[in-house]
Amino acid sequence: MKVRALLSVTDKTKIEKLAKDLCDLGVELISTGGTYQTIKEADLDVIEIEKLTNFPEILEGRVKTLSPYVHGGILYKRDNNSHLATVKELNIKPIDIVVVNLYDFQKALDGGNPEEIIENIDIGGPSMLRSAAKNHKDVLVVTDPRDYEELIERLKNDDIDLAYRQRLAMKAFNLTAFYDSLIGRYFSKLTGKESKYKTFGFKKESDLRYGENPGQRAGLYNDPFVKGLMENIEVIHGKEMSYNNYNDLNPAIELCQELGENAVVCLKHQSPCGVAVGSCVYDSYMKAFECDSQSIFGGIVAVNGIVDKKASEKMHEIFLEIIAARDFTDEALEVLRKKKNLRLVKVNFDNESVREELRYLNGKVLIQDKDFGKDEINLVTNKKPSEEEIKDLLFAQKVVKYVKSNAIVVARGMKTLGCGAGQQSRVWALELIKDHFKDRDFKGAVLGSDAFFPFSDTVELAHEMGIESIIQPGGSIRDQDSIDKCNEYDMSMVFSKSRHFKH
Repeated sequence: MKVRALLSVTDKTKIEKLAKDLCDLGVELISTGGTYQTIKEADLDVIEIEKLTNFPEILEGRVKTLSPYVHGGILYKRDNNSHLATVKELNIKPIDIVVVNLYDFQKALDGGNPEEIIENIDIGGPSMLRSAAKNHKDVLVVTDPRDYEELIERLKNDDIDLAYRQRLAMKAFNLTAFYDSLIGRYFSKLTGKESKYKTFGFKKESDLRYGENPGQRAGLYNDPFVKGLMENIEVIHGKEMSYNNYNDLNPAIELCQELGENAVVCLKHQSPCGVAVGSCVYDSYMKAFECDSQSIFGGIVAVNGIVDKKASEKMHEIFLEIIAARDFTDEALEVLRKKKNLRLVKVNFDNESVREELRYLNGKVLIQDKDFGKDEINLVTNKKPSEEEIKDLLFAQKVVKYVKSNAIVVARGMKTLGCGAGQQSRVWALELIKDHFKDRDFKGAVLGSDAFFPFSDTVELAHEMGIESIIQPGGSIRDQDSIDKCNEYDMSMVFSKSRHFKH
């Protein structure tokens, strides 16, 4: 019996060549709409879908393949006598190869036209893919133009085994699941509601050399539904980005975006080690670098601005993994490109940051809103902070959101003087800053904390260091102890009402 293939694709990459190769192998072609026209114009024999279904396309193409003559030809079991008798009685012909990809729902989403979005919800395409993938034992289902060449080679060599069929079926089911996830998320966003099912679809961009460590496999995936800060970063120079590079770059540019123009973030191992907002990129970089010139070695610098020659010459002096910025001047690129392994990355800081965070546990998934909590200034002490101190307090509290908990940030003049991260006790985070920067002058500085003080020991150490104002969320049953200590030392303290744990 003659082999028959149904071709119906939105992405017409290589479809003419595939159609010709199938014809050369004696495969009978059936097709729909624009795909039919493309194959016909290539002067190849092809049967229009209406000739198969004995029914015209209707409702502006919404219904064309939803027919027993299509799905019956795909779904019947070739080794089942009852199925064979049914298709013979109803004159349903077999369809042995299904080559389908789907309406470009993602492109319609990007356009934003509601009517066009709805019309690009493919119905017939996913139905055919699911039918063919379900009956993969008898039907080959192909969704990706990159698989056309292998299909033809295997057909030529009669090399169609079950493992190959299962691999194609896996791709088909993953495609329809991914496609449906985009549609589900669109309607969740449209309605502002969630069902008990939460769907995410990720599309692979590339394999990475390894994960956090050489023994771990890793890949980079894109979330097409989200236009986040990492959506269209552009690596314009340097080595291939690694798993750790991407992982570290993300919080660096998020904090940079939050702090605004001319912000510079120096980051190492997921935590900021120096942050500043100065009069220009050079000024900001020097202040951020001076906070911890040791830890930034081998780290990442993110710049919410344009790196010029003056800034690039200072950055060039040390080993950095990545410099990420809104842009680079030609003169800066000339300086920085002298280091062939240094990755230079352009970031669109105008993109909106993601609204949700996911953490995959061992068989469970945690999903939460991103920490966009805005800090308030609620005075709780006798002394009120000055206007300059308030600016520094809010700056410190923005930075502390990105420091691993338990976290403390000490700042003055819109620059960090120390970031204490990842300690089991909050006062230890401040001790870390004091002990690491023994000769640093902290007089007149402010302190930001990611969570409340369970005891007054942090206030006591801050006073010893010369810190004069504190911002913290409050909420401890012993808040009054810390307030009383601040009043005793003539320090000001405000409650922000927003906790900023980052674990």
